[in-house]
This record gives sequence, structure tokens and C-alpha cells, in this order.
Amino acid sequence: MASHLLAAGHSLSVYNRTRSKAEGLVGKGACWSDTPGELASSTDMVITMLGYPRDVEEVYLGEKGILAAARPGTLLVDMTTSSPALARKLAEQASANGCEAMDAPVSGGDIGAREARLSIMAGGSPEAFERARPLFSLMGRTLVHQGPAGSGQACKMANQIAIASGMLGVCESMAYARAAGLDPKTVLESIGVGAAGSWSLSNLAPRMLREDFEPGFYVKHFIKDLGIALDSAREFEIELPGLALAHEMYQRLAAKGFEDAGTQALFRLYTG
Repeated sequence: MASHLLAAGHSLSVYNRTRSKAEGLVGKGACWSDTPGELASSTDMVITMLGYPRDVEEVYLGEKGILAAARPGTLLVDMTTSSPALARKLAEQASANGCEAMDAPVSGGDIGAREARLSIMAGGSPEAFERARPLFSLMGRTLVHQGPAGSGQACKMANQIAIASGMLGVCESMAYARAAGLDPKTVLESIGVGAAGSWSLSNLAPRMLREDFEPGFYVKHFIKDLGIALDSAREFEIELPGLALAHEMYQRLAAKGFEDAGTQALFRLYTG
């Protein structure tokens, strides 16, 4: 995603907790910053993407973090899949510091990031969204302003809920086809173009069948996302049994040593 910004001619400063992971960007012309605060103090827009809500809190709210160093008027865009409540908290703190914050999680996985065709779901003011739109357009194809702060994260939770239950269906469909004595690859030719068709069925089912469990999205991060979604559902007092079952099954998968595998590794629970 950062490479697309560089390729478009933007001046880019970068920070990563593991510096070696940013060397490719530095080699393309990005400037290295030693801390998030140092980076924030030298730019008019900060974009972050991290692993967990606790990482977001540390990087933004820590003593040497982004909010302590950002200049007034800076736009802060967190693209981590995180908590809607945390997104609202960051927006309030940013406003108190004379900045503006947006939550803008994405969907599309590693392929979508490499090919600049992510779906970007944004929460924040309409003005902030328009300010960020030129950069979003370099990273994604579907750019939608969902509403005020926290709305992007809430939309991403809806996305993850749909994926979670859908992954159960994909795995069970392939397990059933195999048990029925069918060739699952041939089954995919028939059902992938009908009403059962989905991105997961077309893109992840073939990888399941090849036992290719390399991550496009980590199991451990999916468990984090489903946990956030469950917390939000409890806050709204709604029952989502499909989400709860998927969360439980992915936790079982992680306990078997697959936390760093891709989400398609759920098929291992059906195959032994």
C-alpha cells in the first residue's frame, strides 16, 4: 500500500517496529523515522496499519506516540481493523489536540493490497474523507464514507461477520463433496458460478483443497476481529450465533498450531 503512494510521487516517511520490514520502502525513496512521534511531527497526514487494538493505543496514545507529536491540522488515518469504540476515542483525542482522525479499515487481503484494489471503509467527517480520498484512490477501488468516527470499523465488523459464517459454509461444502465421493474441484466448477458463489469459494476453496494454508490474512488476526465483533454485538444486545460458532472454531484451529496460517486453514478441522 505504501509502495503505491511512493509510485504516485508522494513524499513518504515510514516507521515499523521491525525496521527490516521497511527497508524495501526506504530503498525506493521513503525516509525512515525512528519513532511514530518523529514521523508524525514531520508530515501532514499519518496512515497506520497495525495488528491489534492495543497496538493502536500504544502507537497513538503513548508518551512518544503520534498524538503527542502531531502538528495541529494533521490528518490521522488508522487503517487497522480495530474497535469502533477505540476509533471514537482517538477521534475525540485528536480533535482536542487540533488534529482530525479517521478510521479506514480495508478488505481485499494481500492480493488487493498489492493490486491496489482494496475496499476502504471510512469513518470520520466528510471533509476528512475528501482530504484522504486522493491517497485512498491509489490503494483501493471501492472507497466509501460510512459515517462519523467508528463507522468504518463497524462496517469492517459487518464484513468480517459475513466472511466468518461464509467460511464455515465453504469448508462444510468441500468436506461434504469429498465424503460423497465427488471431486471437490469439479464441484467448484458447478457451484462457484451459481447462487452459492462467493469470493471465499472462488479464491480460498481451491487453496484449501491444495492444502495451501499460506496467509493472505492470519488466523490470529481473524480471531481478534471476531472477538471485537462479538463485543460490539453484546453492546448492541443482538445475538449472532454464526459469529460465535466461527469464533470458537477458529480458536480451536489456533490451539492446533495454525494461528499464523491463513483463514482457509479452517478446513483442517474438517479433514483431521
